[in-house]
This record gives sequence, structure tokens and C-alpha cells, in this order.
Amino acid sequence: MSPNAKTATMAGLLALSMVGLGFAAVPLYDLFCRVTGFGGTTQRYDPVAAAAEPQVLSNTMSIRFDANVSPKLPWKFYPEHLRDTVSVGARDMAIFIAENNSPNAVVGTASFNVTPDAAGKYFTKIQCFCFTEQRLEPGQQMRMPVLFFVDPKIMDDPDARDIQEITLSYTFHPVDEGKKAS
Repeated sequence: MSPNAKTATMAGLLALSMVGLGFAAVPLYDLFCRVTGFGGTTQRYDPVAAAAEPQVLSNTMSIRFDANVSPKLPWKFYPEHLRDTVSVGARDMAIFIAENNSPNAVVGTASFNVTPDAAGKYFTKIQCFCFTEQRLEPGQQMRMPVLFFVDPKIMDDPDARDIQEITLSYTFHPVDEGKKAS
């Protein structure tokens, strides 16, 4: 094989590798964020994987709820209560309310984050409307629960144990039904 052919083969393999990395970047980044809580990514509770229910501590934490809507989505969206005080390790529930203000059925999906970022890996959602698309008929109002707990391990983390308030924030975006995966 000539030196030019070797160089071309290496360049081709490098290009294929870069394309593969490009496709793998999003799922790998998502996995990284879920494992580390990076960027306020919360944890999702898996009762099968959990060895036991978390221990409920006497420590309490204030949870603030924030709701936003994309300007492209004709919904009103807000938390039923702006804040709650929870015992660390105890399950709690927050209710968010969405209302479709348009004359048409609209499908939306919520993105979320937790601040401060250091709290993300300790904020665990058991059930959340953000895991599925939500369809609201014209004028329909829907109450959407979020079941969650703050993992007691937060008290062992020197970077997170002094956190007094966690903000759980959602933003609803429209889903283009013509582009939905089947």
C-alpha cells in the first residue's frame, strides 16, 4: 500500500470515528449529567434498583417551584404552591397546573432543571409529567403531579450539605405532531 493510500485510509477512519462520536455525544452527555447531577439534572427513582427506601432525616429543606412556557405554546402553566418545606429523605408531591388557551388541541413537553446545580444529583423524581408528552384539548386544564424526595446523601456532600433551598424549574415547549417519532 502506498503512503498516500495509507494516509487516505487513516483520514477516512478518523472521519468515520468523528461522525460516530458526534452521534454518541448527546446520549453520553445525558448519561454523564444523570450520573453526576451536572447542570441541575435530577435523578429518576427506580424502585427495582433501590436497595431500600431512603431514610427520613430531621433536616428540612425549602423547595421552590418555577414554571415557564415557551412563547410558541399557548398555555398557562404554574405551580399550585410556590414553595414547600420537606424533610430530607421524605417523599413529597407538588402539583403543577397547565391550561390550553388556544382553540386547538396542543401537545407539549416539559424540560426541567434543578438549582443550585450541586443539588441535582440528590433531587430524585419518582413520578413526573416531564417524562411524557402532554396533550391538552382547547380550554382544558390539567393538574400534573410531581412525586419527589431529596436524597439524604446530600447531607454527606461538603459541596451540597449547606444548601437551604432547591428550585425545581420546568419549561413547557410545543411538540410538532408532524415531526413526532412513531
